[in-house]
Amino acid sequence: MAAPKRGRSASAQSKPGRALALILIAIVALTGGMFLSGHTTPRLGIDLAGGTSITLEAKADQGSAINKANMDTAVEIMNRRVNGLGVSEAEVQTQGDRNIIVNIPKGTNSKEARDQVGTTAKLYFRPVLAQDVTGSAAATSPSPSASGSSTASPSPSASKSGSTGEKATSSSSPSASATSQGRAVTDALKADSTPSASASASSSASPSASASTAPSAAEAKLQAQYTALDCSKKAQRTTAGEGAKPGEPTLGCGESSGVWYKYLLGPAAVDGTEVKKAQAVFDTQTAAGWQVTMTFNSKGAKKFADITGQLAKNTQPQNEFGIVLDGEVVSSPYVSSSITGGSAQISGSFTQDEAQNLANMLSYGALPLSFQEQSVTTVTAALGGDQLHAGLLAGAIGLLLVVIYLVAYYRGLSLVAMASLLVSGILTYVLMALLGPAIGFALNLPAVCGAIVAIGITADSFIVYFERIRDEIREGRSLRPAVERAWPRARRTILVSDFVSFLAAAVLFIVTVGKVQGFAFTLGLTTVLDVVVVFFFTKPLMTLLARRKFFASGSKWSGLDPKSLGAKPPLRRTRRPAPAHTKEA
Repeated sequence: MAAPKRGRSASAQSKPGRALALILIAIVALTGGMFLSGHTTPRLGIDLAGGTSITLEAKADQGSAINKANMDTAVEIMNRRVNGLGVSEAEVQTQGDRNIIVNIPKGTNSKEARDQVGTTAKLYFRPVLAQDVTGSAAATSPSPSASGSSTASPSPSASKSGSTGEKATSSSSPSASATSQGRAVTDALKADSTPSASASASSSASPSASASTAPSAAEAKLQAQYTALDCSKKAQRTTAGEGAKPGEPTLGCGESSGVWYKYLLGPAAVDGTEVKKAQAVFDTQTAAGWQVTMTFNSKGAKKFADITGQLAKNTQPQNEFGIVLDGEVVSSPYVSSSITGGSAQISGSFTQDEAQNLANMLSYGALPLSFQEQSVTTVTAALGGDQLHAGLLAGAIGLLLVVIYLVAYYRGLSLVAMASLLVSGILTYVLMALLGPAIGFALNLPAVCGAIVAIGITADSFIVYFERIRDEIREGRSLRPAVERAWPRARRTILVSDFVSFLAAAVLFIVTVGKVQGFAFTLGLTTVLDVVVVFFFTKPLMTLLARRKFFASGSKWSGLDPKSLGAKPPLRRTRRPAPAHTKEA
Protein backbone atom coordinates (compact mmCIF):
# COMPACT_ATOMS: atom_id res chain seq x y z
CA MET A 1 0.00 0.00 0.00
CA ALA A 2 2.97 2.34 0.53
CA ALA A 3 4.07 2.25 -3.10
CA PRO A 4 0.86 3.77 -4.58
CA LYS A 5 0.98 6.60 -2.03
CA ARG A 6 4.55 7.39 -2.98
CA GLY A 7 3.52 7.37 -6.64
CA ARG A 8 0.66 9.82 -6.09
CA SER A 9 2.90 12.08 -4.03
CA ALA A 10 5.54 12.15 -6.73
CA SER A 11 2.91 12.92 -9.35
CA ALA A 12 1.57 15.81 -7.31
CA GLN A 13 5.06 17.22 -6.78
CA SER A 14 5.94 16.96 -10.46
CA LYS A 15 3.30 19.50 -11.63
CA PRO A 16 3.92 22.73 -9.70
CA GLY A 17 4.78 24.44 -12.98
CA ARG A 18 1.12 24.38 -14.03
CA ALA A 19 0.03 26.50 -11.08
CA LEU A 20 2.89 28.94 -11.60
CA ALA A 21 2.07 29.20 -15.31
CA LEU A 22 -1.60 29.83 -14.48
CA ILE A 23 -0.92 32.73 -12.13
CA LEU A 24 1.64 34.15 -14.56
CA ILE A 25 -0.96 34.10 -17.36
CA ALA A 26 -3.46 35.83 -15.05
CA ILE A 27 -0.95 38.57 -14.22
CA VAL A 28 -0.09 39.13 -17.88
CA ALA A 29 -3.77 39.20 -18.90
CA LEU A 30 -4.77 41.65 -16.15
CA THR A 31 -1.77 43.88 -16.82
CA GLY A 32 -2.53 43.88 -20.53
CA GLY A 33 -6.15 44.78 -19.81
CA MET A 34 -4.97 47.64 -17.60
CA PHE A 35 -2.80 49.14 -20.36
CA LEU A 36 -5.44 48.57 -23.04
CA SER A 37 -8.06 50.35 -20.94
CA GLY A 38 -5.75 53.34 -20.54
CA HIS A 39 -6.22 53.36 -16.75
CA THR A 40 -2.72 52.57 -15.56
CA THR A 41 -3.04 54.16 -12.12
CA PRO A 42 -5.68 53.72 -9.42
CA ARG A 43 -8.28 56.46 -9.18
CA LEU A 44 -7.66 58.59 -6.11
CA GLY A 45 -10.32 59.65 -3.62
CA ILE A 46 -11.31 63.23 -2.92
CA ASP A 47 -9.01 63.41 0.12
CA LEU A 48 -5.99 62.64 -2.07
CA ALA A 49 -6.78 64.14 -5.48
CA GLY A 50 -9.56 66.68 -4.89
CA GLY A 51 -12.84 66.80 -6.79
CA THR A 52 -16.17 68.63 -6.94
CA SER A 53 -18.33 69.75 -4.04
CA ILE A 54 -22.05 70.42 -4.59
CA THR A 55 -24.24 72.16 -2.01
CA LEU A 56 -27.99 71.53 -2.27
CA GLU A 57 -30.67 73.32 -0.25
CA ALA A 58 -33.96 71.60 0.54
CA LYS A 59 -37.20 73.33 -0.44
CA ALA A 60 -40.50 72.64 1.30
CA ASP A 61 -43.03 72.34 -1.51
CA GLN A 62 -46.11 70.31 -2.33
CA GLY A 63 -46.78 69.69 1.35
CA SER A 64 -43.45 68.00 2.10
CA ALA A 65 -41.88 68.90 5.44
CA ILE A 66 -38.15 69.47 5.91
CA ASN A 67 -37.39 67.08 8.75
CA LYS A 68 -34.68 64.59 9.66
CA ALA A 69 -36.54 61.61 8.19
CA ASN A 70 -36.98 63.24 4.77
CA MET A 71 -33.40 64.55 4.73
CA ASP A 72 -32.01 61.10 5.62
CA THR A 73 -34.12 59.52 2.86
CA ALA A 74 -32.81 62.07 0.36
CA VAL A 75 -29.21 61.39 1.42
CA GLU A 76 -29.73 57.65 1.01
CA ILE A 77 -31.16 58.01 -2.51
CA MET A 78 -28.47 60.48 -3.60
CA ASN A 79 -25.80 58.18 -2.18
CA ARG A 80 -27.13 55.30 -4.27
CA ARG A 81 -27.12 57.51 -7.35
CA VAL A 82 -23.53 58.67 -7.15
CA ASN A 83 -21.90 55.87 -5.19
CA GLY A 84 -23.15 52.79 -7.04
CA LEU A 85 -21.50 49.85 -5.13
CA GLY A 86 -20.41 52.18 -2.40
CA VAL A 87 -16.68 52.18 -3.22
CA SER A 88 -16.41 55.23 -5.47
CA GLU A 89 -15.87 57.35 -2.34
CA ALA A 90 -18.41 60.01 -3.26
CA GLU A 91 -19.59 61.54 0.01
CA VAL A 92 -23.20 62.55 0.61
CA GLN A 93 -23.99 64.09 3.98
CA THR A 94 -26.28 66.61 5.59
CA GLN A 95 -25.12 70.03 6.75
CA GLY A 96 -27.41 71.72 9.19
CA ASP A 97 -31.15 71.25 8.83
CA ARG A 98 -31.67 72.16 5.18
CA ASN A 99 -28.47 71.49 3.22
CA ILE A 100 -26.89 68.39 1.69
CA ILE A 101 -23.23 68.35 0.67
CA VAL A 102 -22.12 66.02 -2.14
CA ASN A 103 -18.37 65.56 -2.62
CA ILE A 104 -17.38 63.84 -5.87
CA PRO A 105 -13.74 62.74 -6.29
CA LYS A 106 -11.64 63.74 -9.26
CA GLY A 107 -11.89 61.25 -12.12
CA THR A 108 -15.65 60.88 -11.80
CA ASN A 109 -17.77 62.39 -14.57
CA SER A 110 -18.71 65.46 -12.53
CA LYS A 111 -21.25 66.70 -15.09
CA GLU A 112 -23.10 63.39 -15.11
CA ALA A 113 -22.93 63.24 -11.32
CA ARG A 114 -24.32 66.78 -11.07
CA ASP A 115 -27.18 65.79 -13.37
CA GLN A 116 -27.88 62.71 -11.26
CA VAL A 117 -27.76 64.62 -7.96
CA GLY A 118 -29.22 67.91 -9.12
CA THR A 119 -32.26 66.24 -10.67
CA THR A 120 -33.99 66.06 -7.33
CA ALA A 121 -37.65 67.01 -7.89
CA LYS A 122 -40.42 64.48 -7.63
CA LEU A 123 -41.16 62.12 -10.47
CA TYR A 124 -44.67 61.91 -11.92
CA PHE A 125 -46.45 60.13 -14.75
CA ARG A 126 -48.81 62.67 -16.32
CA PRO A 127 -51.13 62.21 -19.34
CA VAL A 128 -50.19 64.32 -22.36
CA LEU A 129 -52.99 66.66 -23.42
CA ALA A 130 -51.15 68.51 -26.18
CA GLN A 131 -47.65 69.01 -27.56
CA ASP A 132 -45.91 71.19 -30.15
CA VAL A 133 -42.48 71.95 -31.53
CA THR A 134 -41.00 75.20 -30.23
CA GLY A 135 -38.21 77.48 -31.34
CA SER A 136 -36.81 77.61 -34.86
CA ALA A 137 -38.04 74.08 -35.58
CA ALA A 138 -41.64 75.27 -35.17
CA ALA A 139 -41.37 77.28 -38.41
CA THR A 140 -40.99 74.07 -40.43
CA SER A 141 -43.94 72.29 -38.79
CA PRO A 142 -47.39 72.45 -40.41
CA SER A 143 -49.46 75.47 -39.42
CA PRO A 144 -52.68 74.97 -37.44
CA SER A 145 -55.83 74.46 -39.42
CA ALA A 146 -58.87 76.70 -39.16
CA SER A 147 -60.44 74.34 -36.71
CA GLY A 148 -57.65 74.98 -34.24
CA SER A 149 -55.98 71.58 -34.51
CA SER A 150 -52.32 71.11 -35.33
CA THR A 151 -50.28 68.20 -36.55
CA ALA A 152 -48.62 66.53 -33.61
CA SER A 153 -44.87 66.56 -33.72
CA PRO A 154 -42.86 63.64 -32.43
CA SER A 155 -42.56 63.49 -28.69
CA PRO A 156 -39.20 64.14 -27.04
CA SER A 157 -38.78 60.43 -26.71
CA ALA A 158 -40.12 59.48 -30.13
CA SER A 159 -36.64 58.74 -31.35
CA LYS A 160 -35.84 56.68 -28.30
CA SER A 161 -39.08 55.48 -26.78
CA GLY A 162 -42.07 53.71 -28.12
CA SER A 163 -45.10 51.79 -27.03
CA THR A 164 -45.41 50.83 -23.43
CA GLY A 165 -46.86 47.43 -22.76
CA GLU A 166 -46.29 43.83 -21.85
CA LYS A 167 -44.37 43.35 -25.08
CA ALA A 168 -41.82 45.82 -26.39
CA THR A 169 -42.39 47.21 -29.84
CA SER A 170 -40.44 49.86 -31.67
CA SER A 171 -42.18 53.11 -32.46
CA SER A 172 -42.38 55.42 -35.41
CA SER A 173 -42.97 59.15 -35.44
CA PRO A 174 -46.63 59.80 -34.72
CA SER A 175 -48.60 61.43 -37.46
CA ALA A 176 -52.08 61.64 -36.00
CA SER A 177 -53.51 65.10 -35.43
CA ALA A 178 -54.10 66.33 -31.91
CA THR A 179 -55.72 69.44 -30.58
CA SER A 180 -53.42 71.98 -29.02
CA GLN A 181 -56.09 74.66 -28.73
CA GLY A 182 -59.88 74.78 -28.40
CA ARG A 183 -62.52 72.85 -26.52
CA ALA A 184 -60.73 69.49 -26.28
CA VAL A 185 -57.84 71.01 -24.40
CA THR A 186 -60.16 73.17 -22.31
CA ASP A 187 -62.10 70.14 -21.10
CA ALA A 188 -58.93 68.22 -20.38
CA LEU A 189 -57.59 71.03 -18.24
CA LYS A 190 -60.26 70.43 -15.64
CA ALA A 191 -58.70 68.67 -12.69
CA ASP A 192 -61.62 66.31 -12.31
CA SER A 193 -61.70 65.27 -15.96
CA THR A 194 -60.05 62.10 -17.25
CA PRO A 195 -57.98 61.66 -20.37
CA SER A 196 -60.76 59.64 -21.91
CA ALA A 197 -63.14 62.52 -21.35
CA SER A 198 -60.82 64.84 -23.15
CA ALA A 199 -60.50 62.35 -25.95
CA SER A 200 -64.24 62.26 -26.47
CA ALA A 201 -64.11 65.79 -27.78
CA SER A 202 -63.34 66.01 -31.45
CA SER A 203 -59.75 66.90 -32.29
CA SER A 204 -61.11 69.15 -35.00
CA ALA A 205 -63.50 71.07 -32.81
CA SER A 206 -64.76 74.23 -34.43
CA PRO A 207 -64.30 77.66 -32.88
CA SER A 208 -68.06 77.89 -32.30
CA ALA A 209 -67.99 74.66 -30.36
CA SER A 210 -65.17 75.89 -28.20
CA ALA A 211 -66.93 79.16 -27.59
CA SER A 212 -70.03 77.42 -26.26
CA THR A 213 -68.19 76.47 -23.10
CA ALA A 214 -66.07 79.31 -21.85
CA PRO A 215 -62.94 78.22 -19.96
CA SER A 216 -62.35 79.38 -16.41
CA ALA A 217 -59.79 82.04 -15.64
CA ALA A 218 -57.20 79.43 -14.49
CA GLU A 219 -57.76 77.32 -17.60
CA ALA A 220 -57.52 80.32 -19.90
CA LYS A 221 -54.34 81.43 -18.15
CA LEU A 222 -52.74 77.99 -18.55
CA GLN A 223 -53.73 77.86 -22.24
CA ALA A 224 -52.19 81.29 -22.75
CA GLN A 225 -49.00 80.18 -21.02
CA TYR A 226 -48.87 77.06 -23.20
CA THR A 227 -49.34 79.12 -26.37
CA ALA A 228 -46.60 81.56 -25.39
CA LEU A 229 -44.17 78.91 -24.09
CA ASP A 230 -40.92 78.56 -26.07
CA CYS A 231 -38.92 75.65 -24.65
CA SER A 232 -35.93 76.44 -26.83
CA LYS A 233 -35.25 79.34 -24.46
CA LYS A 234 -33.61 78.23 -21.21
CA ALA A 235 -35.22 80.97 -19.14
CA GLN A 236 -38.71 79.82 -20.14
CA ARG A 237 -38.22 76.06 -19.82
CA THR A 238 -36.68 76.36 -16.35
CA THR A 239 -39.85 78.04 -15.11
CA ALA A 240 -42.33 75.88 -17.06
CA GLY A 241 -44.64 74.12 -14.64
CA GLU A 242 -43.00 75.72 -11.62
CA GLY A 243 -45.06 75.35 -8.44
CA ALA A 244 -47.64 73.01 -10.01
CA LYS A 245 -49.26 70.56 -7.61
CA PRO A 246 -49.66 66.87 -8.48
CA GLY A 247 -53.44 67.19 -8.82
CA GLU A 248 -53.28 70.13 -11.23
CA PRO A 249 -52.50 70.32 -14.96
CA THR A 250 -49.15 71.87 -15.82
CA LEU A 251 -46.68 72.65 -18.57
CA GLY A 252 -43.45 70.86 -19.43
CA CYS A 253 -40.54 70.84 -21.87
CA GLY A 254 -38.61 68.00 -23.44
CA GLU A 255 -35.80 67.58 -25.94
CA SER A 256 -35.20 65.04 -28.70
CA SER A 257 -32.39 65.13 -31.26
CA GLY A 258 -31.67 68.78 -30.47
CA VAL A 259 -35.32 69.87 -30.92
CA TRP A 260 -37.34 71.21 -27.98
CA TYR A 261 -41.04 70.39 -27.54
CA LYS A 262 -43.61 71.93 -25.23
CA TYR A 263 -46.23 69.87 -23.43
CA LEU A 264 -49.58 70.48 -21.86
CA LEU A 265 -49.88 67.82 -19.15
CA GLY A 266 -52.81 66.61 -17.11
CA PRO A 267 -52.90 65.88 -13.36
CA ALA A 268 -50.39 63.30 -12.13
CA ALA A 269 -51.76 59.78 -12.52
CA VAL A 270 -48.88 57.82 -10.93
CA ASP A 271 -46.27 59.00 -8.44
CA GLY A 272 -42.61 58.12 -8.92
CA THR A 273 -42.51 56.68 -5.41
CA GLU A 274 -44.75 53.89 -6.69
CA VAL A 275 -42.05 52.63 -9.09
CA LYS A 276 -40.56 49.65 -7.29
CA LYS A 277 -37.72 48.93 -9.71
CA ALA A 278 -36.47 50.06 -13.11
CA GLN A 279 -33.55 48.76 -15.11
CA ALA A 280 -32.06 48.94 -18.59
CA VAL A 281 -32.04 45.63 -20.48
CA PHE A 282 -30.98 44.58 -23.96
CA ASP A 283 -33.59 42.56 -25.88
CA THR A 284 -31.87 40.12 -28.23
CA GLN A 285 -34.96 38.07 -29.08
CA THR A 286 -37.08 40.70 -30.81
CA ALA A 287 -34.18 42.89 -31.97
CA ALA A 288 -35.79 45.78 -30.08
CA GLY A 289 -32.41 46.85 -28.69
CA TRP A 290 -32.13 48.59 -25.34
CA GLN A 291 -35.32 48.83 -23.27
CA VAL A 292 -36.30 50.13 -19.87
CA THR A 293 -38.38 47.79 -17.74
CA MET A 294 -40.45 49.12 -14.83
CA THR A 295 -42.03 47.30 -11.91
CA PHE A 296 -44.66 49.06 -9.77
CA ASN A 297 -45.79 48.35 -6.24
CA SER A 298 -49.37 47.17 -5.71
CA LYS A 299 -50.79 50.69 -5.44
CA GLY A 300 -48.87 51.95 -8.45
CA ALA A 301 -49.77 48.88 -10.53
CA LYS A 302 -53.49 49.59 -10.12
CA LYS A 303 -53.06 53.29 -10.96
CA PHE A 304 -50.90 52.50 -13.98
CA ALA A 305 -53.42 49.96 -15.29
CA ASP A 306 -56.23 52.51 -14.94
CA ILE A 307 -54.40 55.36 -16.67
CA THR A 308 -53.05 53.23 -19.52
CA GLY A 309 -56.52 51.80 -20.09
CA GLN A 310 -57.89 55.32 -20.46
CA LEU A 311 -55.00 56.57 -22.60
CA ALA A 312 -55.26 53.63 -25.01
CA LYS A 313 -58.71 54.92 -26.10
CA ASN A 314 -57.32 58.29 -27.17
CA THR A 315 -55.63 59.53 -30.32
CA GLN A 316 -52.07 60.79 -30.43
CA PRO A 317 -50.69 62.60 -28.53
CA GLN A 318 -53.45 62.14 -25.95
CA ASN A 319 -52.60 58.43 -25.72
CA GLU A 320 -49.15 59.32 -24.36
CA PHE A 321 -48.07 59.77 -20.77
CA GLY A 322 -45.21 62.08 -19.90
CA ILE A 323 -42.55 60.98 -17.44
CA VAL A 324 -41.92 64.34 -15.78
CA LEU A 325 -38.87 64.90 -13.64
CA ASP A 326 -37.92 68.33 -12.30
CA GLY A 327 -40.31 69.99 -14.75
CA GLU A 328 -38.77 68.24 -17.77
CA VAL A 329 -40.48 65.56 -19.81
CA VAL A 330 -37.70 62.97 -19.95
CA SER A 331 -39.81 60.53 -21.99
CA SER A 332 -43.34 60.37 -23.39
CA PRO A 333 -44.13 56.86 -24.65
CA TYR A 334 -47.55 56.18 -26.14
CA VAL A 335 -49.92 53.44 -25.00
CA SER A 336 -51.65 50.99 -27.33
CA SER A 337 -53.49 48.94 -24.69
CA SER A 338 -54.12 48.76 -20.97
CA ILE A 339 -51.07 47.51 -19.07
CA THR A 340 -51.77 45.21 -16.16
CA GLY A 341 -49.58 42.99 -14.01
CA GLY A 342 -47.54 45.74 -12.37
CA SER A 343 -44.76 45.82 -14.96
CA ALA A 344 -44.13 47.66 -18.23
CA GLN A 345 -41.49 48.22 -20.87
CA ILE A 346 -40.41 51.39 -22.63
CA SER A 347 -38.77 50.49 -25.91
CA GLY A 348 -37.52 52.25 -29.03
CA SER A 349 -34.20 53.46 -30.40
CA PHE A 350 -32.47 53.76 -27.03
CA THR A 351 -28.71 53.78 -26.72
CA GLN A 352 -27.29 52.05 -23.69
CA ASP A 353 -26.55 55.34 -21.92
CA GLU A 354 -30.04 56.72 -22.64
CA ALA A 355 -31.70 53.55 -21.34
CA GLN A 356 -29.51 53.51 -18.23
CA ASN A 357 -30.11 57.19 -17.47
CA LEU A 358 -33.87 56.79 -17.81
CA ALA A 359 -33.79 53.69 -15.60
CA ASN A 360 -31.82 55.61 -12.96
CA MET A 361 -34.32 58.47 -13.05
CA LEU A 362 -37.22 56.05 -12.64
CA SER A 363 -35.46 54.19 -9.83
CA TYR A 364 -34.09 57.13 -7.86
CA GLY A 365 -36.08 60.09 -9.12
CA ALA A 366 -38.67 60.26 -6.37
CA LEU A 367 -37.25 62.23 -3.47
CA PRO A 368 -39.32 63.35 -0.49
CA LEU A 369 -38.12 66.94 -1.03
CA SER A 370 -37.04 69.08 -3.91
CA PHE A 371 -33.58 70.68 -3.81
CA GLN A 372 -32.03 73.77 -5.27
CA GLU A 373 -28.36 73.83 -6.24
CA GLN A 374 -26.71 76.53 -4.15
CA SER A 375 -23.07 76.22 -5.15
CA VAL A 376 -20.66 74.02 -7.09
CA THR A 377 -16.99 74.35 -6.20
CA THR A 378 -13.83 72.54 -7.20
CA VAL A 379 -12.07 71.11 -4.16
CA THR A 380 -8.27 70.93 -4.26
CA ALA A 381 -6.54 68.32 -2.14
CA ALA A 382 -4.60 70.77 0.03
CA LEU A 383 -2.78 68.07 1.95
CA GLY A 384 -3.69 65.19 -0.33
CA GLY A 385 -0.29 64.89 -2.00
CA ASP A 386 1.55 65.04 1.33
CA GLN A 387 -0.87 62.56 2.89
CA LEU A 388 -0.44 60.15 -0.01
CA HIS A 389 3.34 60.41 0.22
CA ALA A 390 3.18 59.87 3.98
CA GLY A 391 0.95 56.82 3.52
CA LEU A 392 3.23 55.34 0.87
CA LEU A 393 6.26 56.04 3.05
CA ALA A 394 4.60 54.27 5.98
CA GLY A 395 3.84 51.30 3.74
CA ALA A 396 7.43 51.21 2.46
CA ILE A 397 8.81 51.31 6.02
CA GLY A 398 6.46 48.54 7.09
CA LEU A 399 7.40 46.42 4.08
CA LEU A 400 11.12 47.02 4.72
CA LEU A 401 10.79 45.92 8.36
CA VAL A 402 8.96 42.75 7.28
CA VAL A 403 11.69 41.97 4.72
CA ILE A 404 14.46 42.54 7.31
CA TYR A 405 12.72 40.17 9.71
CA LEU A 406 12.25 37.51 7.02
CA VAL A 407 15.88 37.70 5.90
CA ALA A 408 17.21 37.58 9.48
CA TYR A 409 14.99 34.70 10.59
CA TYR A 410 14.28 32.65 7.45
CA ARG A 411 17.35 33.47 5.33
CA GLY A 412 16.94 31.63 2.02
CA LEU A 413 13.22 31.14 2.57
CA SER A 414 12.86 34.92 2.62
CA LEU A 415 13.31 34.84 -1.18
CA VAL A 416 10.07 32.86 -1.45
CA ALA A 417 8.28 35.28 0.85
CA MET A 418 9.54 38.38 -1.00
CA ALA A 419 8.61 36.89 -4.39
CA SER A 420 5.13 36.11 -3.06
CA LEU A 421 4.76 39.64 -1.67
CA LEU A 422 5.81 41.03 -5.05
CA VAL A 423 3.20 38.94 -6.90
CA SER A 424 0.54 39.96 -4.37
CA GLY A 425 1.51 43.63 -4.76
CA ILE A 426 1.32 43.47 -8.57
CA LEU A 427 -2.12 41.83 -8.49
CA THR A 428 -3.40 44.35 -5.94
CA TYR A 429 -2.17 47.35 -7.95
CA VAL A 430 -3.52 46.09 -11.28
CA LEU A 431 -6.93 45.22 -9.83
CA MET A 432 -7.20 48.62 -8.12
CA ALA A 433 -6.42 50.33 -11.43
CA LEU A 434 -9.03 48.23 -13.26
CA LEU A 435 -11.71 48.58 -10.57
CA GLY A 436 -11.59 52.39 -10.82
CA PRO A 437 -13.41 52.62 -14.18
CA ALA A 438 -15.25 49.31 -13.65
CA ILE A 439 -17.06 49.95 -10.35
CA GLY A 440 -15.91 53.45 -9.39
CA PHE A 441 -13.35 52.33 -6.79
CA ALA A 442 -11.30 55.25 -5.50
CA LEU A 443 -8.15 54.88 -3.41
CA ASN A 444 -8.32 57.08 -0.32
CA LEU A 445 -6.23 57.20 2.85
CA PRO A 446 -8.20 54.47 4.69
CA ALA A 447 -7.82 52.25 1.61
CA VAL A 448 -4.06 52.83 1.71
CA CYS A 449 -4.13 51.79 5.37
CA GLY A 450 -5.99 48.63 4.38
CA ALA A 451 -3.28 47.81 1.84
CA ILE A 452 -0.57 48.33 4.48
CA VAL A 453 -2.38 46.05 6.94
CA ALA A 454 -2.59 43.45 4.16
CA ILE A 455 1.23 43.21 4.09
CA GLY A 456 1.16 41.72 7.56
CA ILE A 457 -1.73 39.39 6.72
CA THR A 458 0.05 38.10 3.62
CA ALA A 459 3.38 37.64 5.42
CA ASP A 460 1.58 35.76 8.19
CA SER A 461 0.39 33.14 5.69
CA PHE A 462 3.94 32.50 4.50
CA ILE A 463 5.21 32.23 8.07
CA VAL A 464 2.55 29.63 8.94
CA TYR A 465 3.63 27.47 6.01
CA PHE A 466 7.35 27.88 6.68
CA GLU A 467 6.95 26.93 10.34
CA ARG A 468 5.00 23.80 9.42
CA ILE A 469 7.85 22.77 7.08
CA ARG A 470 10.41 23.38 9.79
CA ASP A 471 8.37 21.32 12.24
CA GLU A 472 8.47 18.40 9.82
CA ILE A 473 12.24 18.75 9.47
CA ARG A 474 12.59 18.74 13.25
CA GLU A 475 10.81 15.40 13.22
CA GLY A 476 13.65 14.02 11.13
CA ARG A 477 12.15 14.19 7.63
CA SER A 478 13.98 15.43 4.55
CA LEU A 479 12.82 18.59 2.79
CA ARG A 480 10.78 17.17 -0.12
CA PRO A 481 8.41 15.06 2.01
CA ALA A 482 8.38 17.82 4.65
CA VAL A 483 7.07 20.36 2.10
CA GLU A 484 4.19 18.07 1.10
CA ARG A 485 3.32 16.88 4.62
CA ALA A 486 3.34 20.42 6.00
CA TRP A 487 0.99 21.79 3.34
CA PRO A 488 -2.36 20.25 4.49
CA ARG A 489 -1.97 21.56 8.04
CA ALA A 490 -0.72 24.98 6.91
CA ARG A 491 -3.47 25.22 4.29
CA ARG A 492 -6.18 24.66 6.89
CA THR A 493 -4.74 27.32 9.22
CA ILE A 494 -4.32 29.85 6.39
CA LEU A 495 -7.88 29.39 5.15
CA VAL A 496 -9.36 29.80 8.63
CA SER A 497 -7.27 32.93 9.29
CA ASP A 498 -8.12 34.53 5.94
CA PHE A 499 -11.80 33.66 6.31
CA VAL A 500 -11.94 35.51 9.64
CA SER A 501 -10.20 38.55 8.08
CA PHE A 502 -12.52 38.52 5.06
CA LEU A 503 -15.60 38.17 7.28
CA ALA A 504 -14.51 41.16 9.36
CA ALA A 505 -13.93 43.19 6.17
CA ALA A 506 -17.34 42.20 4.77
CA VAL A 507 -19.18 43.16 7.95
CA LEU A 508 -17.29 46.46 8.12
CA PHE A 509 -18.15 47.19 4.48
CA ILE A 510 -21.86 46.51 5.01
CA VAL A 511 -22.41 48.41 8.25
CA THR A 512 -20.28 51.49 7.51
CA VAL A 513 -20.41 54.27 4.93
CA GLY A 514 -17.99 56.64 3.24
CA LYS A 515 -14.26 56.34 3.71
CA VAL A 516 -14.36 53.37 6.08
CA GLN A 517 -15.81 51.31 3.26
CA GLY A 518 -12.63 51.97 1.28
CA PHE A 519 -10.59 50.40 4.09
CA ALA A 520 -12.94 47.41 4.30
CA PHE A 521 -12.99 46.88 0.53
CA THR A 522 -9.19 46.97 0.24
CA LEU A 523 -8.78 44.62 3.20
CA GLY A 524 -11.23 42.13 1.72
CA LEU A 525 -9.62 42.32 -1.73
CA THR A 526 -6.10 41.72 -0.43
CA THR A 527 -7.31 38.86 1.77
CA VAL A 528 -8.75 37.06 -1.26
CA LEU A 529 -5.53 37.70 -3.18
CA ASP A 530 -3.53 36.26 -0.28
CA VAL A 531 -5.32 32.91 -0.70
CA VAL A 532 -4.73 32.99 -4.47
CA VAL A 533 -1.00 33.76 -4.10
CA VAL A 534 -0.36 31.14 -1.40
CA PHE A 535 -2.16 28.39 -3.32
CA PHE A 536 -0.96 29.18 -6.85
CA PHE A 537 2.49 30.68 -6.21
CA THR A 538 4.02 30.10 -2.77
CA LYS A 539 3.25 26.38 -2.48
CA PRO A 540 4.29 25.46 -6.08
CA LEU A 541 7.46 27.55 -5.72
CA MET A 542 8.39 25.74 -2.51
CA THR A 543 7.84 22.42 -4.24
CA LEU A 544 10.28 23.41 -6.99
CA LEU A 545 12.90 24.79 -4.58
CA ALA A 546 12.76 21.62 -2.50
CA ARG A 547 14.36 19.84 -5.48
CA ARG A 548 17.34 22.22 -5.53
CA LYS A 549 20.48 21.16 -3.73
CA PHE A 550 20.82 24.45 -1.84
CA PHE A 551 17.56 23.85 0.01
CA ALA A 552 17.34 20.04 -0.11
CA SER A 553 20.78 19.59 1.44
CA GLY A 554 19.81 21.82 4.35
CA SER A 555 22.36 24.55 3.74
CA LYS A 556 23.08 26.80 6.68
CA TRP A 557 21.85 29.82 4.68
CA SER A 558 18.69 28.16 3.42
CA GLY A 559 16.81 28.59 6.68
CA LEU A 560 16.14 24.85 6.70
CA ASP A 561 19.34 23.54 8.32
CA PRO A 562 18.30 20.43 10.33
CA LYS A 563 21.12 20.99 12.84
CA SER A 564 20.13 24.59 13.52
CA LEU A 565 16.49 23.54 13.85
CA GLY A 566 17.39 20.81 16.37
CA ALA A 567 16.19 17.99 14.16
CA LYS A 568 15.98 14.46 15.57
CA PRO A 569 18.04 11.77 13.88
CA PRO A 570 16.05 9.92 11.23
CA LEU A 571 14.15 6.92 12.50
CA ARG A 572 15.52 3.64 11.24
CA ARG A 573 13.80 0.31 11.44
CA THR A 574 15.88 -2.39 13.14
CA ARG A 575 15.13 -6.06 13.47
CA ARG A 576 14.50 -7.04 17.04
CA PRO A 577 16.43 -10.11 18.26
CA ALA A 578 14.35 -13.21 18.82
CA PRO A 579 13.64 -13.86 22.51
CA ALA A 580 15.80 -16.57 24.06
CA HIS A 581 13.99 -19.63 25.43
CA THR A 582 15.77 -21.36 28.29
CA LYS A 583 15.22 -24.96 29.09
CA GLU A 584 14.64 -26.07 32.57
CA ALA A 585 17.24 -28.42 33.89
